[in-house]
Amino acid sequence: MSPLQPYFQQCLFSVSGPCPSLYISVSKRSFISCCSSQSQTAVVNGKLDSRIAERDEIRLGLPSKGRMAADTLDLLKDCQLSVKQVNPRQYVAQIPQLSNLGVWFQRPKDIVRKLLSGDLDLGIVGLDTVSEYGQQGNEDLIIVHDALEYGDCHLSLAIPKYGIFENINSLKELARMPQWTVEKPLRVATGFTYLGPKFMKENGLKHVIFSTADGALEAAPAMGIADAILDLVSSGTTLRENNLKEIEGGVVLESQAVLVASRKALIQRKGALDTTHEILERFEAHLRAIGQFMVTANMRGSSAEEVAERILSQPSLAGLQGPTVSPVFSKRDGKAVADCYATVICVPKKALYKSVQQLRAVGGSGVLISPLTYIFDEETPRWRELLSKLGL
Repeated sequence: MSPLQPYFQQCLFSVSGPCPSLYISVSKRSFISCCSSQSQTAVVNGKLDSRIAERDEIRLGLPSKGRMAADTLDLLKDCQLSVKQVNPRQYVAQIPQLSNLGVWFQRPKDIVRKLLSGDLDLGIVGLDTVSEYGQQGNEDLIIVHDALEYGDCHLSLAIPKYGIFENINSLKELARMPQWTVEKPLRVATGFTYLGPKFMKENGLKHVIFSTADGALEAAPAMGIADAILDLVSSGTTLRENNLKEIEGGVVLESQAVLVASRKALIQRKGALDTTHEILERFEAHLRAIGQFMVTANMRGSSAEEVAERILSQPSLAGLQGPTVSPVFSKRDGKAVADCYATVICVPKKALYKSVQQLRAVGGSGVLISPLTYIFDEETPRWRELLSKLGL
């Protein structure tokens, strides 16, 4: 039996084929809560880390400013985990749906540092921040969810379009330029003082020095204080406007928002693993449902199997695991008679109209379409991965 099996009562099942469909009527908050099962919290070697043992509250670090902060709050709200602040100027808040969880608004790099120090247990930051400030040989940080689908960018090397770089279009060509010597190394302006040198060394650029610059890095080459920059790129517009270009092989890291946790906290702090499980399940269910629609149609047929065969003959109508086909009853001569079938499938937005056309082609009518808010799997794959990483 799966450890993530939900505890439902008074369920009504409609069975068609090998996979039964489950229909249940509960409130939105209760539904999400019942889909997060209980997990067990462990202690390493029978002892609690001293920093972990100092407090009972579980702490979640969130970005305090900028687009990442706004998008993070939107994601939590979409997952019914709205953050409540008594005062918008305060750096401490709560999520009422998660008891014993405190929210701390911090700079992204401070979130990572405080995860390592034991002051935070969970955090949402960009993968670039985790990689720069937390993955320097430290094994305590664990990526719980690696694709929250916002904050997309990449860390990339960019050089001028003009001068000695005009015909340089790849990292290999840059490395082969005779200008770079011990006396005159390639000067790179960046804020990534760990990832930058590591990347250059791995790609054979030996004569490189790094510097930090105040303000926009894009101005550094034009000012003559750097030959190239290593910075985060989203659309690339700022680079183009400053006569800079990315080069082949120059991408250091693809990044987006991730949920990260302290290994020690998950294992040692009471309730931390259960809370992480619930957050992970809510994220997974919501993100999987984005762009998905439930399509319901009536179809006449001699049997549920015959209707299912007609539906499955169309390439866009397979759904997540195949169609659900159920009898539709009407009253005739005082008796309930099944004279047609209702079919339910899940289709992505891009295939929505095509799916409606194909349903009509095989006899579908009265087509109803509803956007999906959550899709809960029987078991969240990332939860199993997390337990494996923790050795549980």
